Amino acid sequence: LWIFGYGSLVWRPGFEFTSRKVGFIRGYSRRFWQGDTFHRGSEKMPGRVVTLLEDCGACTWGVAYEVRGEQIAASLEYLNMREAVLGGYDTKLVKFHPQEKDAEEPILALVYIATPQNPSYLGPASEEDIAAQIIVSSGCAGHNIEYLLRLADFMRYFCPQAEDKHLFSIEEALISILPCLYYTEESLEET
Repeated sequence: LWIFGYGSLVWRPGFEFTSRKVGFIRGYSRRFWQGDTFHRGSEKMPGRVVTLLEDCGACTWGVAYEVRGEQIAASLEYLNMREAVLGGYDTKLVKFHPQEKDAEEPILALVYIATPQNPSYLGPASEEDIAAQIIVSSGCAGHNIEYLLRLADFMRYFCPQAEDKHLFSIEEALISILPCLYYTEESLEET
């Protein structure tokens, strides 16, 4: 079984796997439209994490993990709790295209997608509003800023040829807001 990750799974799968490949799936755009009240946020301040939006001309880069034998049941049990029960994601099978030059046919992979029907779905917002929400959100897996920056770093270092305007626009908005927050917090401490 192959499992495709396009969010935190690219750097923290949390399950044992046999091999991994960087690559992409077609027909989807990655969007920070899913709310997170456990891993990267709380009930009072939900974080923003990614989901996939059907988009005919787009492709989303990430990592596919191959799981075999006993790894299959263990990884699915873990991911069903992490992604479906706690996250509100559904599963779907997609065609994964490995980045490797000598890759043969696409690989069928399982992917978790949060749909607008789940209760944690936040939907679209401006890059600035998403960045502002990410800045103030933190959950049991860490700060929401870490999630955004690790995902941007993955894209920058493992898929430098790929474009992800949505992701990098949110990163830019976050970086432009952070100095203001730092200055404001320092000013408050002095008074």
